[in-house]
Amino acid sequence: MKCNSTTKESAATSKPKSPRPRKKIEGYREMSQPIGPDNAIGRLSRMDAIVNSSVVETALREAEQKLSNLKSMLPKVGDPSFGLCQRCGNPIPLRRLMLLPQSPFCMGCAK
Repeated sequence: MKCNSTTKESAATSKPKSPRPRKKIEGYREMSQPIGPDNAIGRLSRMDAIVNSSVVETALREAEQKLSNLKSMLPKVGDPSFGLCQRCGNPIPLRRLMLLPQSPFCMGCAK
């Protein structure tokens, strides 16, 4: 089964709803900088900052992974197999491609 060209075109030309991954990653990197002991914040505020820092570091890793996945899928956009599940060969629904363009699998195979 082949993916029709309108599906590929609309998936390739649509604008993402969230900020670009690189800008997001840069923001996470800035937020995950260590908190210096010379900062004049209280002990509880410092604990909150440490917890927030670990949350931001997790988000940073996830954003870097997503960017890596997007980069690996970008050359495949013009390929006739783009939009087809790598496991079963069926078309990946357009909604899934819009939300997760880096996804190589349809919903059934992704489970």
